[in-house]
Amino acid sequence: MMKKLTVSALTALLLAGSSVAAYAAAEINLRATANSNENDEDYDGLVVFKNYVEQASNGAIGVELFIGTQLCSNGTECLAGLADGNIDIVIQTSGGTANIFPFVQVLDLPYLMSDDRVAEAVLANGSGFVTTMQDMVQEASDGMVRLMTVGNTGGWRNFANTQKRVTQPSDMEGLKIRTVVADLPQELVKALGASPTPIPWPELFTSFQTGVVEGSKNGITDIMNMKFPDAGLKYVTLDGHAYMGALWFMNNEKFMSLDPALRRVVVDGFYALQQATFASPKRKSIQAYQDFQTAGGDIYVPTPEEKAMFKEAASPVYDWFKTNVDGGERIFDALTGAVAEVEAEIDATRMADAQ
Repeated sequence: MMKKLTVSALTALLLAGSSVAAYAAAEINLRATANSNENDEDYDGLVVFKNYVEQASNGAIGVELFIGTQLCSNGTECLAGLADGNIDIVIQTSGGTANIFPFVQVLDLPYLMSDDRVAEAVLANGSGFVTTMQDMVQEASDGMVRLMTVGNTGGWRNFANTQKRVTQPSDMEGLKIRTVVADLPQELVKALGASPTPIPWPELFTSFQTGVVEGSKNGITDIMNMKFPDAGLKYVTLDGHAYMGALWFMNNEKFMSLDPALRRVVVDGFYALQQATFASPKRKSIQAYQDFQTAGGDIYVPTPEEKAMFKEAASPVYDWFKTNVDGGERIFDALTGAVAEVEAEIDATRMADAQ
């Protein structure tokens, strides 16, 4: 079983005594950080959030953006800083958050959400899935951390490699696939017959060049932003095994210290942020795919039958998750229940619209 690790335990260990200069122009300052850069969807979302909140509050709230590693350098540090109040808002991926909130890895479970329309409805605030995850974050953090919304950071994860076109699970056999340190992505790669190889993100370009790894599971914008084709990455299979969810957290004490009108402004700001991060990868991926093919890249779209083969091969990961991850069964049931409900609603709408 994965050991449950609360943010309160980390608070005493990390970022002790750190401080950030106050933003004096507004009555209330929110310090928001993203371990990314200004070409990233996270940054797009934060710019929309900052603009909305500052205008809708008539300047009562100021939002200061820290892009990169100025305030923290990884998920553990960032969430510890959030819990102890040195950071007000932070975005993290499920992989970066898994050692603190292991159940968020449900977002990495493969082939559960079929397309953007389904994913965006499932991840809407108020859905049974998001409400359950928000409750679980508050419980696991002793009420210090609040999950505000779930956006997107890079579109969909697809398998990419330097060696050959992958059309079905048997083509994955023996490939060394880069993963994060978290257990679930490694279990997925093993289920498909490949060899998971944890490699830090900054080392991945060199690892492709030297053959330390032969593949990865990334979105096309990340592939092109990091210039991975220059390191030999040539083949992308659009299996869309996971929607790249982005978890936006806020210090709960800071949120609750706002008066109700300003809390509503912040909530609406996160809605605007979420919509921006849903849209940004769609636009950016168009040029990214064109650039990948222009550079000699090979893109393959699995047939429905081939995609079903991938899902069947990956299915043992579902039982592994429910058995080994703290809170796994609860959050798995919440996600699959929400997906079934959303798919039924979308199918009914499509049928009506097509009449």
